Amino acid sequence: MATWNSRGLRGSTLEDLINYTIEIYRERKLAVIQKVPTPITPIEIDKSSRHITLAYFDQKSTVDYLGAVQGIPVCFDAKECAVFTFPLANIHEHQVRFMREFEEQGGISFLIIYFSKNRTYYYMRLSELIKFWERCAEGGRKSFTYEELDPDYFLRETNSMVPILVGLQKDLDEREEVNDE
Repeated sequence: MATWNSRGLRGSTLEDLINYTIEIYRERKLAVIQKVPTPITPIEIDKSSRHITLAYFDQKSTVDYLGAVQGIPVCFDAKECAVFTFPLANIHEHQVRFMREFEEQGGISFLIIYFSKNRTYYYMRLSELIKFWERCAEGGRKSFTYEELDPDYFLRETNSMVPILVGLQKDLDEREEVNDE
């Protein structure tokens, strides 16, 4: 059985906060976003409690969340980091590929990263992730630091909500400015 500090429960607080946030967004008719379940195949089931005690992942999942915000398709993944250096190994190539393809179809892809050390959220645009991803692929750093991130995209939790829409609005405004040039 997983314990509170096991590897399998990392990020569960972040996930709970995001799930709470997207429920509030849905109730307020601001967005419809759903958590994407990770497909598993059970190996062992405890017959008395009917709980799965051993399972394996069927396939690589894409991202954690999919939905629409005021008619704009969005997909994002949630990541948690206990230090101020984020290893790119925490993001998988198939996820980056899916996010790129999603944007090619007119959607918006991003990461929500929670830096637990200072309780800060970061909205990472796909374009920023690609910059770090390509740097790594070209033999550069296999991580990025907190200091390298765009200060405009740091978000502060309010009322136990992750301000996803604040980051998304900044992203949309920036994309509009680029298109206007």
